[in-house]
Amino acid sequence: MSLNLQETITQPDLEKIRADFPILSRKVHNRPLVYFDNAATTQKPQVVIDALVNYYTSLNSNVHRGVHYLSQQATIAFEEVRKKLQQFVNARFSHEIVYTRGCTEAINLVASSWGRANISAGDEILISTLEHHSNIVPWQMLCEEKGAVLRVCPLLSDGSLDMEAFAGLLGPKTKLVSIAHISNTLGTINPVKEITRMAHEKGATVLIDGAQALSHMKVDVQDIGCDFYTFSAHKVYGPMGIGGLYGREEVLDAMPPYQGGGEMIKNVTFGKTTYNDLPFKFEAGTPNVGDVIGFGAALDYINGIGIERIAAWEHELLAYATEKLSADPMVRIIGTAPQKASLISFLIGDIHPFDAGTIIDHMGIAVRTGTHCTQPLLDSLGISGTIRASFAFYNTKEEIDKLAEAINKVKEFFL
Repeated sequence: MSLNLQETITQPDLEKIRADFPILSRKVHNRPLVYFDNAATTQKPQVVIDALVNYYTSLNSNVHRGVHYLSQQATIAFEEVRKKLQQFVNARFSHEIVYTRGCTEAINLVASSWGRANISAGDEILISTLEHHSNIVPWQMLCEEKGAVLRVCPLLSDGSLDMEAFAGLLGPKTKLVSIAHISNTLGTINPVKEITRMAHEKGATVLIDGAQALSHMKVDVQDIGCDFYTFSAHKVYGPMGIGGLYGREEVLDAMPPYQGGGEMIKNVTFGKTTYNDLPFKFEAGTPNVGDVIGFGAALDYINGIGIERIAAWEHELLAYATEKLSADPMVRIIGTAPQKASLISFLIGDIHPFDAGTIIDHMGIAVRTGTHCTQPLLDSLGISGTIRASFAFYNTKEEIDKLAEAINKVKEFFL
């Protein structure tokens, strides 16, 4: 695919890009699909689908364990993706990238391995009000087990993190800060570099949940300075069931294994087992080789377009949609932080989000309704759910116009 080398994505670029995603040509309820549920999962370009098919038709083999040709070739492809991820997030070493099933497993890995080794009774773990359940529940479980305390940083009225309150919550008992880079419900982009600096000054370890960030902006873990950064492939135009954890070498080295079994060992006797080097110490069992290779194809695809150009176009989409929806006096946008990613949560008068979403779906538009796995956040806002439209670089302003038309249909139906 040859695209114009411009700062943002142009209309001719969009036509080429959309042609790369087979699902975007289908119809839903006899209408062309408008896919605005990208925060839940992104669609897959043909090159990712081809990579999966090619693995299972011409390369299928386990990795690291065979001298035969297929195993060697599969191992090379598998480890090349680790290097691509290292470069994509600017880690120092490829062995700082640990494959997991996604962000949820990566956070649970840190909670189980680092947490059990470093958290004691009376210690504090600091998160924020806008966290996904995956960045709440593992820490609750750890706190219950260890007798530690979970602290929660509040938000400002626009959905931004209250940094004054955050500074006040940091203290000598704070052992871990775990914060989302981007809120999956409000779209708020948190100042993770500043958060990391402040936490490190207090001696705390820092995990950044990057589930929503990797597909929307350039991520540089060395610039952020965090100790851990988590990501999921399916949010980045790759397959489901694969993702990873970035961890600083010295932090990962000091951690005990997360699971036991094959791959994570150097030597096993009935008396004692010695563990493998990084990253394999944390990769027990047969890995998800095909989906790792598919993830690599997705990264290549994004790099071919340019993450900065993607971010610029998605910012245009966000600005256009915000203006469009704000013009409707019945639409209330939830979350208006000055730094936002390309998603909008909103309500239409007193109409229940599920009811509204059903009508919008019948217009061929996929939006998400409900709590978005952030029930404590919505409880704090005094609402039971929202309608969420989340945009990707293959979306268009014309599709946003269709969403505005669908909102009018919702009002006609219920009012």
